[in-house]
Amino acid sequence: MGNSMERPAIALTQLARAAGCAAKISQADLREALSSLPVFGDPNVLVGHATGDDAAVVRLTDELALVETVDIFPPIVDDAFDFGRIAAANALSDIYAMGARPINALTFVAWPVEQVGLGPLASLFEGAAAICAEAGIAISGGHSIVDEEPKFGLFVTGLTHPDKIISNAGLKAGDCLVLTKPIGTGVLTTAVKRGHLPEAGLSEAIKSMTTLNRSAAEAMIAAGAHGATDVTGFGLLGHLGNMLRASSAAAQQPLGAQLHLDRIPVFANVRSCLAEGLCPGGTRRNLQYAAPNAKFDPRISEAEQLLLADAQTSGGLIIAVAEDSLGQLLEELDTRGVQTRALIGSVVASDIVGRIEVT
Repeated sequence: MGNSMERPAIALTQLARAAGCAAKISQADLREALSSLPVFGDPNVLVGHATGDDAAVVRLTDELALVETVDIFPPIVDDAFDFGRIAAANALSDIYAMGARPINALTFVAWPVEQVGLGPLASLFEGAAAICAEAGIAISGGHSIVDEEPKFGLFVTGLTHPDKIISNAGLKAGDCLVLTKPIGTGVLTTAVKRGHLPEAGLSEAIKSMTTLNRSAAEAMIAAGAHGATDVTGFGLLGHLGNMLRASSAAAQQPLGAQLHLDRIPVFANVRSCLAEGLCPGGTRRNLQYAAPNAKFDPRISEAEQLLLADAQTSGGLIIAVAEDSLGQLLEELDTRGVQTRALIGSVVASDIVGRIEVT
């Protein structure tokens, strides 16, 4: 037998049934399963699973809170180094979305050692470590198992002040909604996996998926954002819907949103791929879940509806900010070099909790 470090290259995505965050359990199934989870009334749990937020927050002292998240998924690209980078950036995004500072990471990996070998596994760790170093943290440990389908992700811990949490439950009627990365990664990676798009067609998306949301988070903190979330496996509609439901409950007022399709940034080639019927199964599940609570302009095609539900991996932040602070937010994003800063819509008072109107 040869050295396992010298195994021939195998396309990682061909070993996976789903790619990246498109592998998430559907929102409907997840909510049903979580409904039986006992509620533990710990007053120090400031953010738990009930609001579908990006991370859990536990108060340690009056001035310090622990922020915890975990994100694991199968490969979204074939290059192991890039897979590691994307997975790390994706996990760190949950910490940034809460307005917190990451302090440490642990890894989890499931790896087909006999099929793929250890060389790509080493590259995977190197990629994750590179992104963690960029975030100013170390990977201090982890856990590994042998599995026929590769999976990788991080457990990330962060810190914040208990009174400075930026949750998904702080939206107010009149808030402006700003998105900080284009959408369409689920469509593009599916198109590449099925051979309809060359790997070079992913270069822009990979650059985006490996870009930390740290600068966007710093900008939203400086501008006094009311709420935020990152756009990942449930798509733009799904994650915005979570924000609206959580915020409606917190405000005791039904809140909805108005989105403008032509303002939403989209990666190149996404629309043409959708026209060919190329999208992940997770995207279709997302739209099925979101559609009953969405009102689409009659001119918006099914392909465009799928685009808004596309399962993203390491996507941007949706930031909700008061209208009179919008200019400051856009300026802060620009100053910090955030390339995408699109005003995609607004939060409105609604007769129906979570209703999203798209024009």
